[in-house]
Amino acid sequence: MAHTRKDEARALDAEERDLVEKSHHPGVQELSQGELTDLLKLVRERRDRAQRLARQQRRELRGKAAPRGATPATDETGSKRKLEVLAMAVRRLNGERDRRARKNARAAMHGNGAPAPDRRDA
Repeated sequence: MAHTRKDEARALDAEERDLVEKSHHPGVQELSQGELTDLLKLVRERRDRAQRLARQQRRELRGKAAPRGATPATDETGSKRKLEVLAMAVRRLNGERDRRARKNARAAMHGNGAPAPDRRDA
């Protein structure tokens, strides 16, 4: 499900908001390959943490797990929304990484200068 940037900002804390903001177009294309890799790693870690917390809260709501805080969880919508936003950021970053890999592969194919083999001779 798509979220507006305003919804994203509401679901995330300040540091996560900065990370997710970098994953949006056109800023993601301005990142170097190393910055993209580092950003992807950080966003994945945040997504995994949000996933663990959402899972724990769901278990608390169903009564399958003991509460892990001062008060037991009463609602999981905030954690679920945060997880969705971070998952979409990871998806955008993976897409950019794949786009760059395809671009580099295409450049390597054109750069070698060798014509394609003629298959009619076989």
